This record gives sequence, C-alpha cells and structure tokens, in this order.
Amino acid sequence: MLTNARPRPGRIGFILLMVLVGLNLRPALSSLAPLLPRIEREGELSVLMLSSLTTLPVVCLGLFAPLALWLAKRLGMERSIALGLTILSVGLILRGVATAPALFAGTLLAGAAIAIVGTLLPALVMRELAGSADLVTGVYTMALCLGGALGAGLSIPLADLMESWPASLMSWAGLSLAALLAWWLAMPQSAPDRKLRVAKGNTLSMLRQPLAWQVMVMMGSQSSLAYIVFGWLPTLLVARGYSEGEAGWLMSVSILTQLVSAIGAPWLARMHRDQRPMLMLVVGLVAAGLWVLLIGPSALRWPGSLLLGLGQGGLFSLALTLIVLRSGSPAIAGELSVLAQGGGYLMAALGPLLVGLLLHADASIARITYALFAILSVTATMALLAGRKLRLELDGDEGLVTVNQRF
Repeated sequence: MLTNARPRPGRIGFILLMVLVGLNLRPALSSLAPLLPRIEREGELSVLMLSSLTTLPVVCLGLFAPLALWLAKRLGMERSIALGLTILSVGLILRGVATAPALFAGTLLAGAAIAIVGTLLPALVMRELAGSADLVTGVYTMALCLGGALGAGLSIPLADLMESWPASLMSWAGLSLAALLAWWLAMPQSAPDRKLRVAKGNTLSMLRQPLAWQVMVMMGSQSSLAYIVFGWLPTLLVARGYSEGEAGWLMSVSILTQLVSAIGAPWLARMHRDQRPMLMLVVGLVAAGLWVLLIGPSALRWPGSLLLGLGQGGLFSLALTLIVLRSGSPAIAGELSVLAQGGGYLMAALGPLLVGLLLHADASIARITYALFAILSVTATMALLAGRKLRLELDGDEGLVTVNQRF
C-alpha cells in the first residue's frame, strides 16, 4: 500500500488549505457572467449558445458529484481533491482559448471538477475536525462566497487590463494552480480508502417520502435562482441600462454579502425545530432584492444588491442545514444529501436555460423578473413544507418513515 510520510497539517494549516481550495469553487461560475454581453457583441456565441454555456456547469454539479466517492475509494480523498484541482486548472486554461469548442470543453471540465471537490471537502472536514465541523464549514462557506464575489467583480477589470476576455477567464487558472500546489505539498496524499462507501438500502424508501422530495425541490429551485444570478444577472442589469463594470460589481457585492447570512441564518434557525419563519424571511429578502435590481427604482440598486445577497446566502445555507435537520441518522443524511443535491442541481440547470431562452425570444426584463418570481414561489412552497417539525427515521423493518420531532 502506498503511504505518505509527510506529517498532516495542524488545525490552522488545514483550515487555511480549505479556504484556499474553497476560493476556487465559484470563480469558474461567476467570472463568466459579467463577460457575456462582451462575448455576445463580438459574435463569438449566440444568446442561445450562451444560455447553454451558463447551464452546463450546473448540470455537471448534478452529474459528476456521485463520482466523488467512487474516486475517493480508489485514490483516497486527498488525491481525488488534487485530481479535481488539476482538472479545474485545465478547464480554466481551455476557457482562455477564444473558440466555442474550447469554451464549452473548459466549462464542462471546470463544472465536473467543482462537483468532485465540493462533494469531498465536507467529508474531509468531518474526518479531520469532527468536533469543529460547523465552524470549519462556516469558514468554508465564507470562502465560497468570497471566491464568487471576486470572480464577478474582477472579470471586467481583468479583461480591460489585459484587453482580452479570454485572458480574463484564463487568469483564474493561476489561483487554482496555487491551490493545487499548496494542497499537494501540505496535505499527505493518503492511500485509497477501500471501505469508503455511501450508505445504501434506503434509496427506494427515500424516493417514497414526500419530505425528501420537498427538501430536494427546495434545494433545486433556490439553486436555480442562484445560478441564474451567477449566469445572467450582469446581462440583465446591462440590458436595464447599467454599465458592464457596475453590473459586475452589483453582482459581486450581492455574492459577498451572502457570507453574512450564510453563517447567521442556520444558527438562528437551529434555535427552533420549526425553520419556516427564518425560511420565509430569507425568501422575502430574495424577492425584494430581485424586484429592486430588475424593475424597481435604480437609485436603490445597491441596497437591492445587499438584500438579494442576504436572502440568497441564508436560503442556500438553510437548504443545506435542512438535509441534516430532517435526517434521523448520518446514513439517512447521506442518502438525503445525494437526492437533494444530485437531483436538485439537475433541476437547477433549467433556470439559467430558461432565462437564456427568454432573452433569445427578446422577452422584456419585467417578464423575466416574473419568471424568477415564479421559481421563487416554488421555493417558498417547498420551504413551508420542508421546514415543518418532521424527520426521516428508520422503522423496525429498516424502512424509512416520516415522524414528528419530539421536544
């Protein structure tokens, strides 16, 4: 068996590695959106092709996440993460080649890599720092938000500085290569974990539980809005009359603001078994932010960006929290996570595609906004159902049942 003699990093060193890796899991998604109007003007891709390009990474999140555990079983979690960072770097470099095939291939590779790394990091946190998993996960969430904000805010300045949008996209490979180098040098590349496997036996029972579907649809619909913001918000803001730079920074501020509610909302929600009040609050913030940014007074655009960020950060964090709160055991949580995130992300891919099709059909900003509100209404409905005091448990025959939580 292959071993690695290097000592494992200490607590602070591991957290710093997590932050560095986490910073790389959103710029590949958020850095493209502010550049879409420029790419369209240069005639490289049609609006329909751009809509497919914004949808592709979200599809990859759903399709490739199940491969993460398969890879970890054969390579070990550390090596699998290193492989994911390598694939991410290759994908980002490919996106710097100013051709449609290279742009699509690079985006596909980046999406697949993000799915693999993003799936394995939480499991690695539980293994390395089980007693502080909540704290480290919060720091990791902050890194995700910061990476997304940097990708959105710097893509236009980088393109202007280098006088090339492909160079702007390729430049993010520098950050991923730095993370890969740090990860490989500081983290021992452990031998494959042959015992690593997903909890099994409850998949069919899970599909029979309405609560599981409610959590999945909530995850999918809120993720759909998140990736619409990643993929199309700058384009919609430019169509409304804002400059490319301001549109990118409005999106960046919104994403950066998410880190506040991403940490605070679950902490407040866990004070009660019923999460519906907090869920409705963040849904309302999202609705207010979208309305102000897209059809409300332009003078309120910066407060609108803050409202959208607070709402989406809290909504995403609460959706992840519900997977744990609605599960009676770690095994059930694993099964519910596979269903909610795998199926949810595949559902989420329809959102960016829908907006792209509406733009291709020359739909007005108001009509697109109403479509976003329709998606948000699905999120609100599922939140009211999934936020109830219910939990999935095993019955005496090892089947799944939905029970009321006891106080």
